[in-house]
Amino acid sequence: MKTSSSTARLFRWPLPALLVWAMAWLFHTFLLRNSVMPELALLLPFLAGLGAGAVAWRLNYSKARLLALVLGFPVSLWLSGAATLAPWVWLLTLALGLLIYPVHVWRDAPVFPTPLQALQELPSHAPLPSNARILDAGCGAGDGLKALRLAYPKARWVGIEFSRPLCWIAALRCPWAKVMHGDMWLADWSTYDMVYVFQRPETMAKAQAKAQIELKPGAWLVSLEFVASALKPDAVFDASPDRPVWLYRAPFKAAKS
Repeated sequence: MKTSSSTARLFRWPLPALLVWAMAWLFHTFLLRNSVMPELALLLPFLAGLGAGAVAWRLNYSKARLLALVLGFPVSLWLSGAATLAPWVWLLTLALGLLIYPVHVWRDAPVFPTPLQALQELPSHAPLPSNARILDAGCGAGDGLKALRLAYPKARWVGIEFSRPLCWIAALRCPWAKVMHGDMWLADWSTYDMVYVFQRPETMAKAQAKAQIELKPGAWLVSLEFVASALKPDAVFDASPDRPVWLYRAPFKAAKS
């Protein structure tokens, strides 16, 4: 049991991507040091990345993660080959990137923002009274808040975001919302009429468990794209082709096994 748990932690995103990129670079360096033709030294690590992508595809990784695995090495190689800046500049850029989008957030939410029109159908499936409180849990730069405002123009919108720079950006873009810096998993969801999440498949079990404990009767859990597999949805519609919006209302009903 412990071995299985350790293996799961080892392959928790983004560690697989970091491992594939590191191995590609080590392979590339090894080939160059052994006088392999530069063209082959570029091609073979890329093919190894394609192999990793094929394995990830069989494991049902998302398209975004497949692209990250396959293109991570060539993109980083292109960036390093084109760079004329000192190494400390690249380290500073990496540090700033981690500040804006910490590893903790990588494991929770996708980089892609909520499309503005994605939630327009929500009121027809989940009507809310005026002044209803809606939480965007993990609001990023505020795109989900904007979509929620378009769907529910008379609501009160709240966003919570772990990345402080993204929190500042969301507050600037959404001055009509209350945007807070914090951990969505530690925040209290019990006072909201709707909680919106755009998470990853790996964290949906955590989101549904928190919703089951904290959401009051009549409140909604709304998820873009990823299903809460243990719950029976009260409604579902397509935000765009192959991008469903799942709606669950408390008290929740268990999904049929």
